Amino acid sequence: MSRLPLEGITVISLEQAVAAPFATRQLADLGARVIKIERDAGDFARGYDTKVDGMSSYFVWLNRGKESVVLDLKSEDGLAVLKEVVSRADVLVQNLAPGAVERLGFGPDDALALNPKLIHVSISGYGRGGSHEQKKAYDLLIQCESGLLSVTGSPGCPAKVGVSIADICAGMYAYSGILTSLLSRATTGRGDVVEVSMLEALAEWVSQPYFFAEYGGAPPARAGAQHASIAPYGPFQVQDGTVFLGIQNEREWATFCVKVLGSPGLARDRRFSSNSLRVTNRAELHGAIDAVLSCMTTDAVTAALDTAGIANAELRDMHGLSQHPQLSARNRWRDVESPVGPLRSLIPPVTSRELDYRMAAVPALGEHTAKVRAEMGFG
Repeated sequence: MSRLPLEGITVISLEQAVAAPFATRQLADLGARVIKIERDAGDFARGYDTKVDGMSSYFVWLNRGKESVVLDLKSEDGLAVLKEVVSRADVLVQNLAPGAVERLGFGPDDALALNPKLIHVSISGYGRGGSHEQKKAYDLLIQCESGLLSVTGSPGCPAKVGVSIADICAGMYAYSGILTSLLSRATTGRGDVVEVSMLEALAEWVSQPYFFAEYGGAPPARAGAQHASIAPYGPFQVQDGTVFLGIQNEREWATFCVKVLGSPGLARDRRFSSNSLRVTNRAELHGAIDAVLSCMTTDAVTAALDTAGIANAELRDMHGLSQHPQLSARNRWRDVESPVGPLRSLIPPVTSRELDYRMAAVPALGEHTAKVRAEMGFG
């Protein structure tokens, strides 16, 4: 393996749950040394479930390649060790409760006074200042506050996204912000203070429905798995499952009618002669499509759609993802070591001709405490 791009970079993380660990795990994959500071009970995420041979699926996902160091930050000894590691670090990442890192003496100003080249990164629910600064912020709550739930779900029932999208979103912006600051520091020699709000991160991701509603006079309707403004676009039941398809233009609509449905006359039906009319007459449209597709198998439908050049997908569950032929064909799985043995894990999605990833072990709680204390000069 060639030298990884973040080798030689040391990251100290006062992290818990999802957002900050997602950011720092990606830094670890790129070669950074990530020292994860944990309480004696460990990161909350260690206890979220026990589905991975006794370990938490969240923790396994988010914490490979890190060093786990247990410190009592209410003690002088714990704070002294933390001060020493921060003074030598390149990046400090934290997503503690609002004000907690300042009370420990490691807020942005104090930390940069200790280490002027440090990149100090904070992830919070709502950001510093404002009426919501002190509010607790969990993923579902940010999905609510950002307006995401207003456009997700069925007409009568909003639905949360099935993964921790607000945390993931904030973690991605923290990760890219850290890389940006490292590039800037290479030129200026100065550290930086980076802040990411979960609300502001997810608000960026819902900007399209914002513009639609702000300037269109009405919000996009919740449409379940259908598309609010394109038809046909979404799920259709077939003999042995569900197939999703999407029509993007009138040429595709005509091709779909002829080559998949075997009904050229449907393309000329006035109720369906434009996308806006198909959306208006969605119930009748779906009735005509269902009459054909419900009599076909998944393989037959996807083959017909592929031949016609119509975008489509099977509705897969997690087992379907695990056995996805494309991931297998591209060799996207790798074993990662852990306290419970090797765990089959996905390689990060960005590929490069020049580098690979370091997908090192998931740490046991406090596994590296003695090593790091000795390195910092503490018994």
